[in-house]
Amino acid sequence: MKIQLPDISSKVIQPVYDNVGKLGKGQRIGICAGAFFLLIGAFAYFSFLPKFTEIDQLKKDIEDLERKLMLSKTKALQLSKYRKMMAEAETEFKIAKKALPEKKEIPSLLTGITDSGKDAGLEFLLFKPNPEAEKGFYAEIPVSIKVTGNYHNIAVFFDKVARLFRIVNITDIRLNSIKDTNNLNGSCTAVTYRFVEKEKKKAS
Repeated sequence: MKIQLPDISSKVIQPVYDNVGKLGKGQRIGICAGAFFLLIGAFAYFSFLPKFTEIDQLKKDIEDLERKLMLSKTKALQLSKYRKMMAEAETEFKIAKKALPEKKEIPSLLTGITDSGKDAGLEFLLFKPNPEAEKGFYAEIPVSIKVTGNYHNIAVFFDKVARLFRIVNITDIRLNSIKDTNNLNGSCTAVTYRFVEKEKKKAS
């Protein structure tokens, strides 16, 4: 059996039409304008506002990415700077290491010191290497020296030692004149250095 439903829509809407028809022209225009703006507002609310929210979020994401990019660039610059400093330090260390002979080179260095004295015209009365003292990555090797010669010869000797590629410091210089001669007895300590390389631990 088919049930006939009453036409509710016409009964509800018709009185509205009748009431609107009784209104003046200005009122009807106002209602139409209000309905139009209501539709525009609803359209803007449901269409544009979500876009504005999305745009704001995108702006925040872009700003966050820009901050991360700047931070990454700063870190990259710092890393490049540290790498350059490490390279310079490594170069300086290699140069310093060349100036510090290894243990096997010490005899030739000591020979170079005595040759410098002989070339300067000095006579060696004493040339005695003393026990070395470790100072971390290098060791000091003091050498007690006594020579005879004139002032010029001794000055030339010190100059030649200073020009050696290896580091040699002259300390505790003492000069005594020899009676009735132009010569001097000179004594000093020549301190040279060698590079100390730590022995690698043997695997047990």
